[in-house]
Amino acid sequence: MRFLSRKSVSLLAAALAATLLPPTAHGKTEPTTIARVSEAPGTVTLDSAGYSVSVRTDGQLALTTRRSGRTVLATGPDALRFRSGGTWQHATRLTDWRWRNGVLTLTADTTLPGAQVEARLTPAPDRYQLDWDVTGTEADELGLTYDLSSAGHWYGHGETGTPAGGPYTDQPWPLDAGQVDQEDFSAASYQMVDPFWFTASSAGLYVDTGDTMDVSLNAGGDGLGRFTVESGTTYKATVFVESTPRAVYRDYIGIVGKPRQSDATYEQYAKPLWNSWAQFYTKVDQDKILDYATDLHDNGLEGHTVQLDDKWESNYGNMTFDPKAYPDPRAMSDRIHDLGYDFGLWVTLWINLDSTNYRYAADHDYLLRDAADPTKPCTVTWWNGTAGIVDLANPEAKAWYQSTLRKLMDTYRVDGLKFDTRFFDDNCAGRDGHTRTDYQRLGSELADSYDLQGAGIRVHWGRSAHESGFVIRQIDKGTGWNSLKASVTQNLALSTIGYPFVETDMIGGSLGQPAPTKEVLVRWAQSASYMPLMYASTSPVDTIDPTTGQKVDYDEETVALYREAIARHERLAPYIWDQVRHTLRTGDPIVRPLFFDFPRDRASYTVADQWMLGPAVLAAPNLTSAPSRDIHLPPGTWYDVNHGRTIKGPTTLTSYPTPLAVTPAFVNLRAEGADRALRALR
Repeated sequence: MRFLSRKSVSLLAAALAATLLPPTAHGKTEPTTIARVSEAPGTVTLDSAGYSVSVRTDGQLALTTRRSGRTVLATGPDALRFRSGGTWQHATRLTDWRWRNGVLTLTADTTLPGAQVEARLTPAPDRYQLDWDVTGTEADELGLTYDLSSAGHWYGHGETGTPAGGPYTDQPWPLDAGQVDQEDFSAASYQMVDPFWFTASSAGLYVDTGDTMDVSLNAGGDGLGRFTVESGTTYKATVFVESTPRAVYRDYIGIVGKPRQSDATYEQYAKPLWNSWAQFYTKVDQDKILDYATDLHDNGLEGHTVQLDDKWESNYGNMTFDPKAYPDPRAMSDRIHDLGYDFGLWVTLWINLDSTNYRYAADHDYLLRDAADPTKPCTVTWWNGTAGIVDLANPEAKAWYQSTLRKLMDTYRVDGLKFDTRFFDDNCAGRDGHTRTDYQRLGSELADSYDLQGAGIRVHWGRSAHESGFVIRQIDKGTGWNSLKASVTQNLALSTIGYPFVETDMIGGSLGQPAPTKEVLVRWAQSASYMPLMYASTSPVDTIDPTTGQKVDYDEETVALYREAIARHERLAPYIWDQVRHTLRTGDPIVRPLFFDFPRDRASYTVADQWMLGPAVLAAPNLTSAPSRDIHLPPGTWYDVNHGRTIKGPTTLTSYPTPLAVTPAFVNLRAEGADRALRALR
């Protein structure tokens, strides 16, 4: 094993003290930085601007990142691991290293004889690039392992798959508070995920890949984070080392981009979208949707749009109305417009095999091809059958699909669309070399051509998804308290991986469970009133329980409290719109954890049922059936909206009374926007 002497290392470091680093992922050149390498018994250490990375030399390869002398991130056992021949192996003892042209190259033996790992660390201010490969064998998966506790709590990821029911009824916050296990973590996933994680220690990890990953955090309670890429090509990661979690977030946004626009209008932020799904599921028809719209109108439940969800088609993919259920779709649309609402439709790129359009699309090569046999269309199973997917990489297929949509919209006076689909599936093959992320881009471009009516869309994992500025709707939630809690923490997760225009799932849930109780429905509406947008379906009037088919009679108090939540949200709209415009300038999330604004307030890092709405409003609605709740207020001077009093933080308000009519919220009197927030909430 070759190690330079301390004297030679010092001379080399001096010669390289003014190394100009290579371009970053932004395509911009970072400022000049001083980086040095030194050797001590048992370690080789890279010292850069404000942080260091120590590499173990007297045992199994391990990397420890420190800032100001404090460990902020450390690898776990089998730190750099790979799969070869169906068996997992990992790097063992460091055998060689060199520091040249601003890159520290490490070579290590592995548990597989004849195979080696070569890792390259390239420092930059507040981050370093970690790239590594396996030589001497054919690997088909590469993975990093971290000790979660080394960095404190973990956040990011997006919608989580968990043994406790995530992402539908569970979304741990922080991530290490639960168990995350997601084998299909991918740009092709229906779930909203990004390969970015950040920590309470202000470290962060971004894995630059278009391949599917297998991600687990504390799976089985093991305390480890495993970030595995299902590919044998170079593993490319950026490790951020910052002073605050918000700074890590901004570093990540600097790579993937910030919204260049908001796809929702001011009115769509100010008033709810009413969608038929959780009100009727697939048992919907023309009479029911008109009764729904009429009852909303007559009960003063304001909204900008009534959107007809699944099922309105004669068959999935036909894009024609079922004539039995909808005898006069144009008259239905006209009536909804007369009530003061826009009219919208649910659409998908899935074309079921038994639809009229399937044979036409297959014959014209308009569908994604099968990955195993590209001579035939790819078929996928989804919640409404077996289908092909329109191939947006084929310009003729896209033109055919859009012309069909345009005819539908023009004929029936449809103002906008809710896209509910995958744009790619891992069972399919990309056309002409198009990748998963390319299809996310193509889906973004398609959706950007239409008014999405605040229903948003589910695109992710690429610059186009981040820059398009779509409203992001969550995956379906259940109708119980656990799902209400998950809707809050999921918004925190989504907004802090770069999707700032978030909304909860349909107020009251939409997973086909028994209709929400009065208390859950009201608390959900109250919670959503402090989110950027309100996405509604279950109405406090004329709801049908999908499990029994029986009508649910919510009382007048339910209607009044729901109406009050809508009115509060509309009063907040000018303040929310200010946050939208701020986000377009900075990329900052609108809904964010308390510690983004108060990073030195350690208690904030585990608060999962409160959030900041912009810099001035702290929302703390009751998300349980309890008659009171504890509320943490960070440092500052806070105005208690419900009691008209001023409170000095940091403090914890224990057993704050929360009768059903009370939604706890506080205004930071010294924050930007406080005056506008006070006008809305007093």
